[in-house]
Amino acid sequence: MRAVTIGAFDGIHLGHRLLFESVQSIAAVRGLQPAVLTFDPHPATIVAPSRAPKLITTLDERRRLIAALGIREVHVLPFTPALSLLTPEQFVRQVLLDQLQTKAVIVGANFRFGHQQAGHIDDLERLGEQFDFTVHAAPVLAWRGRKVSSTVIRQAIAAGHISLANRMLGRPYPLRGAVVSGHGIGSKQTVPTLNLDTPAELLPAHGVYITRTRDLDAARTWNSITNVGLRPTFSGDSLSIETFLLDPFDGHTPASIEVQFLRRVREERKFPSPEALKAQILSDVSRAQTYFRRTRPCNPR
Repeated sequence: MRAVTIGAFDGIHLGHRLLFESVQSIAAVRGLQPAVLTFDPHPATIVAPSRAPKLITTLDERRRLIAALGIREVHVLPFTPALSLLTPEQFVRQVLLDQLQTKAVIVGANFRFGHQQAGHIDDLERLGEQFDFTVHAAPVLAWRGRKVSSTVIRQAIAAGHISLANRMLGRPYPLRGAVVSGHGIGSKQTVPTLNLDTPAELLPAHGVYITRTRDLDAARTWNSITNVGLRPTFSGDSLSIETFLLDPFDGHTPASIEVQFLRRVREERKFPSPEALKAQILSDVSRAQTYFRRTRPCNPR
C-alpha cells in the first residue's frame, strides 16, 4: 500500500519538495510506502505539442534528485495518447488503484487530471471517498509574492534571470555534458576555456555568468565564469558554452562536467577586437572573484 504524490515534477523545485516531504510524513504515520508518480514524456508533448515546454530536468535527473530527497520508489508512467483519454475516474481506477494500490494521494491544491484536465481536487476527494483513499492538498508555494512553478522557472532561465530561478529551485541551475574541443580561439587570443556539449533542452539566455564547475568523473570542483552565446566578436554562428576556471587547474581536462549557474554578469556583445574582449573577460573575472570572496569559498580538488 502506498502514499503517492503525482506530477510532471520538472525541475524538482521548492514546491515539489514540499509535496515530497508531505508524502513521506503521511506515509510514515500510516505505515505506507512513500512513492512518486511522474510521466514521460511531458504530458504537453502528447496533448499540445506546439506548447510543449523545454524541460528543466531530464528524466534521469528527476530520478536522481527525488532519490536524494529520500524517496526510493519512483513510478514513471508513459504518457501516451491512450492515457490522455482516460477520464478522471478511469485514471484513479486503472493507475492509482490497480497499479499502485494507493491509500493516500498528496497533490498541489491546483492539481488537474484526466482527459482535457477535467478532474479537479474536489473530484479527486470525491473519488477518494468512493474508493477508500485519502486526499491531501498542499498549498501553492510562493516566493516574494510569485508562485513557484516550473513555468515561471523556465521563463526566468530563458530570460537570464538565473538568481530568481535558483531561488525557486532551491539550488543552482546546472548544465551537464561532455567537454569538447572548441575553435582554439580562446587559448590563442583571449583565455583558455572548457567547452560544454550538453543535451539539455533549456539554456540560459545568452550572456556571461558566474558559475561553479564540477568534474563528473573525479572529486574536482572549481569556481568559474561561463559565456553562453554565439561568440559575435569572432563572427560565430553556432552556440557555444565556454567556461573559464578561476581556480588552479592541473591541466588534466575533464571528460564531462556540470556547470552550475549562480548569477548573470552581463549580456553577450560584440567587441571591436580580441584584445578588447580579453580585457572585458578579465573584468568579468574580477567581478566573479569578488562574488566568491563574499560567499562560501569553493575548495578546488
